[in-house]
Amino acid sequence: MDRREIAALLAYADRLDPTRAPTTKEAAAERLAQWADLLADVAAQAPHPEGRHWDVSEAVRRHIATSPYPIKPSDVGGPWAAFRRDVLSRHQDPVPDVDPDDHVAYRAAIAGHRRAIETGRTVATPRALMPGETGTRDQREQANAARLQALGTYMPRTVKDALAPIRPVRAERERLARAGLPDPLDVPCTWCKAETGEPCRDIRINPQDNSTRARRRARPHPSRLDAATAHRTAQEISA
Repeated sequence: MDRREIAALLAYADRLDPTRAPTTKEAAAERLAQWADLLADVAAQAPHPEGRHWDVSEAVRRHIATSPYPIKPSDVGGPWAAFRRDVLSRHQDPVPDVDPDDHVAYRAAIAGHRRAIETGRTVATPRALMPGETGTRDQREQANAARLQALGTYMPRTVKDALAPIRPVRAERERLARAGLPDPLDVPCTWCKAETGEPCRDIRINPQDNSTRARRRARPHPSRLDAATAHRTAQEISA
């Protein structure tokens, strides 16, 4: 905000709480200079990728309505910092229209775009959901319902819970689907060569006759979990 916008903001605060307004021109000028210095990086208004928006006058109104203490610059700067962090956490940097081999220009373009978002001059680009991230309620429910449907025929939840001890692999896959977490059985295992949908195995070799024996593992191999995480990330980005 510039000094004109901050002066208007202070006039609004004084109208809401006239008992805290400066009583002399000198005090008013000193307050304006302080606020202009501390809130120069705060936007008067800024968009949000989910439709919400930032309005600095709302931060002032909310503080005066809910706090018994005089308003300070930090009562505006704090909510703005939280809003900016939330916006950037949902943002995916677009590919800059510069030569990618020019590292200085490439980084400068990304930094400039983020600065434009921070100051409210442009809208953040919504970021694709990563595994384990929240997203909106509708996004979570739709994605998880699709995964559960892909696992097979409908069965009442009470029946599933009763059968869980004797079908642990299925129960674990359904738990991961409901939680929106990567499922290692969605991909084959490159370590033990288990096919998609099959649990990992430990291969035992008999040193006497070199015969092999496979035993089902309770947990997938770590490399398979990594592959499932990468697979789910690629699905989320392409969705």
